Amino acid sequence: MTNTNNPISPDALEGSLTLQSCASALLKARAIHELLPSTPFPNGPETTEEAYAIQRKVALALTGTLGLVCGWKVGAPSPTAEPSCAPLHAATIFKGETTLPQNMCHFYGIEAEIVYRIGKNLPPQNTLWSHEDALNAIESVHPGIEIFDTRFGAVGSQTPFLHLADQGNHGALIYGDAMTNWASLNPVEEPVQLTIDDTIVAEHDGGNSAGDPIRMLIWLAQHAEKQGFPLKEGDIITTGSTTGTIFADSGSKAKAVFASLGGIKVNLP
Repeated sequence: MTNTNNPISPDALEGSLTLQSCASALLKARAIHELLPSTPFPNGPETTEEAYAIQRKVALALTGTLGLVCGWKVGAPSPTAEPSCAPLHAATIFKGETTLPQNMCHFYGIEAEIVYRIGKNLPPQNTLWSHEDALNAIESVHPGIEIFDTRFGAVGSQTPFLHLADQGNHGALIYGDAMTNWASLNPVEEPVQLTIDDTIVAEHDGGNSAGDPIRMLIWLAQHAEKQGFPLKEGDIITTGSTTGTIFADSGSKAKAVFASLGGIKVNLP
């Protein structure tokens, strides 16, 4: 794990942290690449709805520096829990083995994930998707590594609502080659191995707390439309960690290998 900067002084934050200033603080931290205090923030989001309102404001503002929203992360703590999600911008998504840019992340939490590519623009969702609708929208499935990051001085230092507002702790997403004949894939039981610097740190079957990712895609299609970012052709959707979050240091190399999907590597600067 690496922490590249000292936290911003609480005195540097202007005014009380209303929902508006919460979004401003998150954007400022990104702009100057410094960490916000790890002490509890006052007046942050207290509901999921407030968290998503801040998240959306931040996402819209970041399109000027990070590009358009062209992907999502989605996950859930159990197969029956409501999912949560965050939009991903073009500049944080990488295809193929990648060395991350310097100063992109403060922390490097490594998560092996199964990634879906949407194959067509979706019509307005007047009703909840069916399971068949979700399957028909998928063009390909990929191995992926998401980098867990935060804009705060310590991991997990804030409420779940505030971390959700902070783009769900997203840092970067790296995904590998496509599996287009994916009908036989069983993501719930897919064997996965994660190595960091050639040391196996996780190896098992399945591992995603959310269970079937198709359930999350169904939920995400409706949520994304409500947020003003409807799913479209080419969107990259990562569906939660199969290995937990394992922190690595600067200069490390991580590799995730799925038995059916193949592997993907990332080099940390």
